[in-house]
Amino acid sequence: MIDKKKLNKFLKEKKIQSSINEISEQIELSIKKILDEKIKEIKNKKRIIANDNAKEHFLPIEVFSKEEIKSLPDWVKHNILKARVIGSSKRVIQTEDGKKYHIKNKLNDLSGAEWTFFLNSVITTRYSTNGKDSFAYHIRKIHPSPKPPQLMRQIIEFFTKEGEVVLDYFMGVGGTLLGASLCNRKAVGIDLNDKFIKAYTEANAYLKLKEQVAIEADSIEFLKNDIGGFLNKEEVSLILIDPPYGNMLSRPKTGEALKRGRDISPTPFSDSKLDLGNMIWNDFLRIFNQSILDSMKYLKNKGHIVIFIKDMQPKQKELNLLHTDIIRDLNTIDNLNYLGMKIWVDQSVNLYPYGYPFGFVSNQIHQYILIFQKVESGK
Repeated sequence: MIDKKKLNKFLKEKKIQSSINEISEQIELSIKKILDEKIKEIKNKKRIIANDNAKEHFLPIEVFSKEEIKSLPDWVKHNILKARVIGSSKRVIQTEDGKKYHIKNKLNDLSGAEWTFFLNSVITTRYSTNGKDSFAYHIRKIHPSPKPPQLMRQIIEFFTKEGEVVLDYFMGVGGTLLGASLCNRKAVGIDLNDKFIKAYTEANAYLKLKEQVAIEADSIEFLKNDIGGFLNKEEVSLILIDPPYGNMLSRPKTGEALKRGRDISPTPFSDSKLDLGNMIWNDFLRIFNQSILDSMKYLKNKGHIVIFIKDMQPKQKELNLLHTDIIRDLNTIDNLNYLGMKIWVDQSVNLYPYGYPFGFVSNQIHQYILIFQKVESGK
């Protein structure tokens, strides 16, 4: 399956020609694994389609009104002439390629298979930081922790329908806003740092995406005002935030930076005293809790709040389980329920021999994605 002459030429250019047999073997194994998985996937899809075709089925125009058909996601409407309503419940539409959509899905525009895939509690990624696939990372990297627009798009697509509104009041360099533009949602972002907002605007122009609303302000105070005008009086379906949690980045660096003699100066999000990233943890929790309460005024009933958070290393008897503190704290808010979490594993993070040769210190390449839902009593 491999052209060894071309591979040999490529490795020679990279000055690693001596490893051709080892690399060739690994490529063969990887290709075989991918092919086996794809063949299994295709066989399963054919089996499911065959089983569904054996069920009672109807034409969509025989079952649904014009208004119901109009409300369907574009990927269903564009295939409606060859789609079928399957099963006696007459609620599931299956397109020609086997994708299914439930007419009662009020949350998102995903097929059943896409919905199931998102429910995986662990997301493992290795997003590129170079070229087209980096989504303007060369511009966004001025932020200490820029979130990949591809990942934000995936989250947005699950918790919203096309055209709905997303709010990110810790927008940074706009990963959420870019993600919203990638899937035709509206978004409003707020940040203290004008450099981050300018980076978002530059990245958005570079990617030739629809520009979203980006506001330079102290979001904690800004949310206390009536921001409905910036939302065009629409309700928010999803609040998606990556808060600057406590004074983690305001501390001098340790570990590998110290060991290698690199700059260990703090890299806070900003120098502002209003920045949550410059506060001690208990102050952060108190103010962050109030920000959630203030933002919930704009969130629709059964809308979701999704929060990124990363734990700190434990220190003696300090557990530093930041995600646990936030879950416990926010779950005390009336009309806000904790639904669970996803764990994002970022394999692009470099690994270092922390603690070597004395003891265990974890390479934390994961973050927690905490999911909450607003549920008003009696509604």
